[in-house]
Amino acid sequence: MKNTSNSFIQPAGFYIVALSSMSYSNIYVMFLTVLYVITIMCNVFMIAIIFYDHRLHVPKFMAVGNLALVDIVLSTSLVPGMIKTYIVLDNFVPFKLCLVQMYTYYTFLSLEPFSLCILSYDRFIAICFPLRQESINTNSRMVYIIGAVWLFCIVIVFYAVASMPALSFCGSLEVHSYFCDYAPVLVLACSDTTPQWKYATTLTILFTAGPLIFIFLTYMGILSAVFRMKNIQSRYKSLATCTEHLIIVALFFIPIVTIFCLTFFGIIWNPNVGLVSLSLSSLLTPCVNPILYSLKTKEIRSRIYSLLTQRLSVHPVKNLH
Repeated sequence: MKNTSNSFIQPAGFYIVALSSMSYSNIYVMFLTVLYVITIMCNVFMIAIIFYDHRLHVPKFMAVGNLALVDIVLSTSLVPGMIKTYIVLDNFVPFKLCLVQMYTYYTFLSLEPFSLCILSYDRFIAICFPLRQESINTNSRMVYIIGAVWLFCIVIVFYAVASMPALSFCGSLEVHSYFCDYAPVLVLACSDTTPQWKYATTLTILFTAGPLIFIFLTYMGILSAVFRMKNIQSRYKSLATCTEHLIIVALFFIPIVTIFCLTFFGIIWNPNVGLVSLSLSSLLTPCVNPILYSLKTKEIRSRIYSLLTQRLSVHPVKNLH
């Protein structure tokens, strides 16, 4: 029931209760914690390599470093809170901290698909305009693109979260999600939330369909350019540079689109399945990103190899004989 009186009720905080009915939820959170540790280590290592190696100060690796930074903050916005809730068994989140977590998560979740768009843009320029690549896709232009994307996501998500303190919460304070999620918190409000729902729906479509359409169009252009190549070896090499990006796009979008379609068509299922899928998608992709780029990108592989060889030359293995 919506609050029609002039009273305004802002709670001290909320209780995170999702996944509590799932068997072995603490083990699942421990698994996500392992993913989180790997994510932080690999992405920090990736950023350090790109930062210290001046040969990697090019638009492509600026985009890769941007994705690594987004992945670090996105996973950090979730896992420490989940550890507190499901392992330390303290599921209370103060109201202001809830809004901070909500804002951080959705800002960087929004940055993730747009960061993938930046990478697809880089591949599009490299393959479709190889002779003009350096003049079209310059370092300064990449900085402007990344900066514009960050500013857009920071501002547009801020409006959605900033409306929360104006709502009144006069009923249950149990949030049925694994963190302070926007929609599960919004349903607890007893004020009129129609504007917030409309805005959230618009953002969901914008942040999902928009990047998907852009990536699809860039790859249509890439495929068109590849099939115009007469040399089979050149076709293979061009497509091979896109494999890591396509895998990451699939890992990020498939769970989100699948859950959206199942929800839209009203298919009945266990709510925990959707929560597990979304939480795994939010943490598996940031974990896999740096590993894929390290294995599939020649420049990063060679840099890692040179670091290892330098390390071994400084600290040679002692002769046991």
